[in-house]
Amino acid sequence: MNVIEVTEYGDADALEVVERELPEPGPEQVRIEIESAGINFADIMQRRGKYLGGPEPPYVPGMEAAGRIDATGERVNLDEGDRVVAMVDTGAYGEYVLANPQSLFPIPEGMSFDEAAGFPVQFLTAHGCLFGWGGLEEGERVLIQAASGGVGTAAVQLASAAGAEVFGTASSQEKLDRAAELGCDHPINYVEDDFVEEIDELTDGEGVDLVLDGVGGDVFHDSLDALKPFGRIVTYGAASGDTASVDTGRLLFENKTVIGYHLGRAMRHDPGRVLEAVPELTQKLTGGDLEVIVGESFPLEDAAEAHQYIEDRKSSGKVVLHP
Repeated sequence: MNVIEVTEYGDADALEVVERELPEPGPEQVRIEIESAGINFADIMQRRGKYLGGPEPPYVPGMEAAGRIDATGERVNLDEGDRVVAMVDTGAYGEYVLANPQSLFPIPEGMSFDEAAGFPVQFLTAHGCLFGWGGLEEGERVLIQAASGGVGTAAVQLASAAGAEVFGTASSQEKLDRAAELGCDHPINYVEDDFVEEIDELTDGEGVDLVLDGVGGDVFHDSLDALKPFGRIVTYGAASGDTASVDTGRLLFENKTVIGYHLGRAMRHDPGRVLEAVPELTQKLTGGDLEVIVGESFPLEDAAEAHQYIEDRKSSGKVVLHP
């Protein structure tokens, strides 16, 4: 089978097409013939060698794979041909991948493979950051950084449906328009405007109750400025390439809370807490109340181009690969 391999840490050209043996499932595994693989910014951070605890080259990247079960282990009570989407540690950038049944979700009727590949990571991350960890309540104000990205588009929809007042940042008018269509009340162009000043003006100096930040660096510190006293900020990534240190004295005197969220580690430590959101999310997605926003799709062999497309901030919604 053909896969994409990270040959060494580095730029997008570190991604190469290689041929590997078709893997055989163990007694408690399934093999999935992949129709669509989701790309996450974590894949890019891993490729750069900037992801804490990430894989070492050579490895096959990719955390989300949607397709059909092709083979099952002897202890697995699932049928070949079932349409599923899987969360895996690595390996989704290929034609086949092995997965554990516990990490599989059946793809609802009417949902495409591309949409399914964009569901697990972005919606479970968005839901966890907003509610399970962030404690968002109706009537509160929430700022969503990168509101037109994969997690951002999910978070905007979820926050709006929960009755929050939604503020969102993006880098272009097209992305801002997309965020507004999904329920963002106050789209802010962070390239042209200072989002802290904008929020200060829009809230009469009060600030927001909650921030979702997957950017890190200076954006994290500016997000703290946008928080009201007793506000919370959930940090779930560092797309800027820079993590941020926190002045605990500032948190103390400003009565602000910083919360960390990592989907993979949360799944290892307390999967029930993460997965309890799945029935609600699935129902809303199949009922049309939520939508997986799929931006661009690339052939598997163009994985390097897809990574660069995201790094150049051209993407809006989920970017997927097709074997």
